[in-house]
Amino acid sequence: MLGVGPAPILVVVLAMLTLFGPISMDLYLPVLPSLAADLHATTSAAQLTMTTCLLGLATGQIVAGPISDRFGRRGPLLVGVLLFILTSALCALSASIVMLVVFRFVQGLAGAVGLVIAQAAGRDVYTGTRLTRYYGRIVVLSGLAAVAAPVIGGQLAAVLDWRGLFAVLAATGVVILVAVLVGFRETLPVSGRTAGGLRHTASHVRILVTDRLFLGATVASSLTSAAYFGYLGAASFVLQDIYSLPPAAFSLVFGLNAFAFALFGFLAGRLAEWWTERGVFAAGLGIIVAGAIALLAAAVFALPLPATVGAFVAIAAGAAAVSPPSTSLALVDYPQFAGTASSILGVARFTAGAAAAPLVGLGGSRDMIPLGLVAVGSTVGAVIVYRLMVRQRATKPPWAPRMPLAGVLANLSANAERALDAAGIRADTNSRENQARRSRGSGEVVSPGIARRGCR
Repeated sequence: MLGVGPAPILVVVLAMLTLFGPISMDLYLPVLPSLAADLHATTSAAQLTMTTCLLGLATGQIVAGPISDRFGRRGPLLVGVLLFILTSALCALSASIVMLVVFRFVQGLAGAVGLVIAQAAGRDVYTGTRLTRYYGRIVVLSGLAAVAAPVIGGQLAAVLDWRGLFAVLAATGVVILVAVLVGFRETLPVSGRTAGGLRHTASHVRILVTDRLFLGATVASSLTSAAYFGYLGAASFVLQDIYSLPPAAFSLVFGLNAFAFALFGFLAGRLAEWWTERGVFAAGLGIIVAGAIALLAAAVFALPLPATVGAFVAIAAGAAAVSPPSTSLALVDYPQFAGTASSILGVARFTAGAAAAPLVGLGGSRDMIPLGLVAVGSTVGAVIVYRLMVRQRATKPPWAPRMPLAGVLANLSANAERALDAAGIRADTNSRENQARRSRGSGEVVSPGIARRGCR
């Protein structure tokens, strides 16, 4: 653990690592139709390149976390960045949709290394409220990158084809590689690394999944991720097919939601400094549940556009507010294998999102009741898990100040004892108590009145 905090350049590098997921997933979205046409593929086959990348991002975290706990953060990170550069170049050179699907999966595996180490290295160098603030910054950057990536991709698509965008991904990887070589020093010392192989990793996983706080924070935040990914998957259909918004207006609504996501992710990290992680967690759950209920009401009663947009904003804001405190609570007790803990947390969130995405479209593009049901079901489930598994571990209510009342009373009691000692009262009282105790031990009868006066 670094005593004075990480160097500024390390903070910048960790921030850059959070971009792997958003840029891998979203940068090439504007050119998906031309990609399908160029490779003579169907639309569903072209969308499969996005699905396999998402699966790679989830699967890679399972491998990258334990490896970084055993061998340190820097070595695996360098390998992951190099592999990302290579697979991005191979994607640009793909001659068929099958080749592209395979390379996209490997590209996701490589990008997952950056995501895991961004969280695990943060746990190496931060503690307490600074750790929660750091995770808040990750949420902000991820949200902004998810919005900026397709916008930048759309601008680049005016001068580049889909192969050129994958070349841009490779160039981005080169920039990150240089930043890692220059600014990322090892954050996990040898003394803090885990030993052993698969058996030790399995034992760490057993410890994590049987820990009430870790499991509760992971499951609750994953359920909120399900609501958020469900919204992402259905928003374009809801706004364009149901409310007939043109693409320009849709981008404005999406930008508003992204702004809410970034803002509340930032506020969550800041609020934890004078509130508690559980307090921020509970507040975020309240916001996202309210948004989910409002969304279901908008679907059932066919409410106008502002009601649906407001519900979307609340879901995005609540999901962002939940992420920093839930990540901090999940990792706080396990600095010795933070990589493994980060990988389980990341896989759970991606898996929940992947499971929710197809469910919201069961009613077709003009029915958002399934989206409302998924949002309400997952967020209410998150509240139940929080109350059963996270809140019970609290030593004080989540809205209480950081200095508990018991500590204040203990300080007052200690001050009173020192005052009594200074006045000689406690010494006199103790002598009378000892005299009474010796008398009882010798068989001498002590009257109740004397005993009461001695103990007064």
